[in-house]
Amino acid sequence: MEVQVIGNVEAYSTISVKAQVGGQLTEVHFAEGDFVKKGDLLFVIDPRPLQAAVDQAVANLKRDEATIGQAEANLARDSAQARYAESQAARYADLFKNGIISRDQSEQLRANADATAQAVSADKAAIESARANIGASTAAVENARVQLSYTKITSPIDGRTGNLSVKQGNVVTPNTLELVTINQVQPIYVTFGVPEAQLPAIKKYMAEHSLQVRARPQDDANAEEEIGSLTFVDNSVDVTTGTIKLKGTFPNPGRKLWPGQFVRVTLRLTTQNNALVVPNEAVQTGQNGPYVYVVKQDRTVEQRPVVTGARVDQDMVIDQGVTPGETVVTQGQLRLVPGSHVVLPGGRGGGRGGKGKKG
Repeated sequence: MEVQVIGNVEAYSTISVKAQVGGQLTEVHFAEGDFVKKGDLLFVIDPRPLQAAVDQAVANLKRDEATIGQAEANLARDSAQARYAESQAARYADLFKNGIISRDQSEQLRANADATAQAVSADKAAIESARANIGASTAAVENARVQLSYTKITSPIDGRTGNLSVKQGNVVTPNTLELVTINQVQPIYVTFGVPEAQLPAIKKYMAEHSLQVRARPQDDANAEEEIGSLTFVDNSVDVTTGTIKLKGTFPNPGRKLWPGQFVRVTLRLTTQNNALVVPNEAVQTGQNGPYVYVVKQDRTVEQRPVVTGARVDQDMVIDQGVTPGETVVTQGQLRLVPGSHVVLPGGRGGGRGGKGKKG
């Protein structure tokens, strides 16, 4: 059982390449229409201004690292002085209690010890500030390096490049004009719509096995078909057309399918073994439904109602009404009535088709 419709080829993925930093476009490493691989270098934007920004950020980081070193040395010095001042203040306090020195001398040493302790606290705060500055400077270095990396633009996918929008030597601005579009064509999608009446059968057979999709160019009936599989069923029916959107994925090894191309699509739902088929033109439609003219042994015809099945290319499956080996009329049915004589092609006594001749 097959469904035949017209479909449209779509790129598997489409990437619009834009500059993330501004500057002069100094290098272009591909020609329009080239196939590129993921990671291939496409463009180079003048890196000198951003390299200078990286150098400046690195210098600021080294300055902050030196600052924290100085702050830690100051803390060590002031901590030693604070310990000495504290011990001296305690010793003089005992001398004051024993009446050996005056209150003024004792209080002066206590004040000196307190001032030294405050200097230690200030040194610790300076170290914390220097550490914060180092964190900010490290982030600035990383950001500058990221910005510098944007001066080399590589391909994010395997695909074919399109029209080059900006030529080498021009100045580009970030995130505005696209430089080039890349279409991934291996694999590739073929999008098509089928009548909503086919949806139950599609869902049924998809649950049983992967459904094969074949496609060939619309204007070349003799072209070799590309083989793919059904990978997408839309989540709603188009109410304006009564169809549902499907997608087949094709490996496209020879790149014969091209984005935007119209193709003849055949969706195979199931395979009916030992099916009996007749040419499409043999089946006629009357008031009581489809029928065919069957040629009997005496070369007269019999009108026989049939139950038709799926259409397969130029043939029609007959579920009931005709048995294997019988000959059916494929031309001139309008001139026939039951009992008419027919002329078989080439005067042969058997075959699939006969030509009607009223007699």
